[in-house]
Amino acid sequence: MAFDLDDAADPAARAMEWLVLGAAYFLLILFLIGVFDLFISLYRLLVAGDFTDPVAVVGLLDSVLLLLVIVEVHRTLVAYARGQPVLRIVVSAAIIAASRRVISYRLDDYATAEDALLAAVAIGALVLALTVAYFLLDRVSVPGRVEL
Repeated sequence: MAFDLDDAADPAARAMEWLVLGAAYFLLILFLIGVFDLFISLYRLLVAGDFTDPVAVVGLLDSVLLLLVIVEVHRTLVAYARGQPVLRIVVSAAIIAASRRVISYRLDDYATAEDALLAAVAIGALVLALTVAYFLLDRVSVPGRVEL
C-alpha cells in the first residue's frame, strides 16, 4: 500500500476552503455593522450641525473607504474560494487602502516637516505604483481570467 500525498492533503484543503468561507461571512457581518455605524455617525453629524466641519466629513469618508476595503477583501476571499484569480482584486483593495491614507493625511500626525514630507512622498509613490500595477494587470491577457 503506497502513501498518496494528495489524498493526505485533501482534508486540509477542504478545511481551508471552509475557513476561507467562514472569514468571508465574518467580513460580511463586519460590513453590516460598519454600514449601521456609518448611518449612526451620519445622523449624529447632521443633528449636531457638524456636516460642514472638514475633519468630521473626512472622518465619515474614511469610514466609507474602510467599508470599501472590507468589500474588496471579501471579494478576494470569495474569488479565492472559487479558484478565481485574486491579484487584481488585491491591488484594487490596496489602492483603496492607500487612498484612505491620502484622504486622512494630516500634518499634525508627524513630529517634523521632514517626517510629513517623507510620509507624503512614500504614500504618493505607493499610490503611483499600485495604479501602474492595476493598469498593467488590466492590460495583461490571462487565460481563464474571470472578469468581476
